[in-house]
Amino acid sequence: MASLFSKIVSGEIPCFKVAETENCLAFLDVFPLVKGHVLVIPKQEVDYIFDVNDELFAELQLFSKRVAYAIKKTIACKKIGVAVIGLEVPHAHIHLIPMNSVSDMNFAMPKLKLEKQELEKIAKGISDNFS
Repeated sequence: MASLFSKIVSGEIPCFKVAETENCLAFLDVFPLVKGHVLVIPKQEVDYIFDVNDELFAELQLFSKRVAYAIKKTIACKKIGVAVIGLEVPHAHIHLIPMNSVSDMNFAMPKLKLEKQELEKIAKGISDNFS
């Protein structure tokens, strides 16, 4: 059975896409810790990030770096935090989270509930800054 993220890749489930390459996709987390929280995934469904083949793993990391710079240009923050947890969805993914303090990376915190229009605006801003 395809993961939630594979269904996003195939277009079965919509997302707020911020960047895409042939092998990687970045989209807003719809239940973000902070505004601008992005998930970066390989399009290939692999459950555990360290099972991703080396070439794709390197590509995913470099793609994440480019997305992080786009987030930083869009969302006022000190840095972009990186987290790989991998328990909630069985598809390798990297969290890129705008940070002004360590607590911005606390996954035990309540998630934000943003309106569709705000998510669209954030996604467009990050997408427009992606290069």
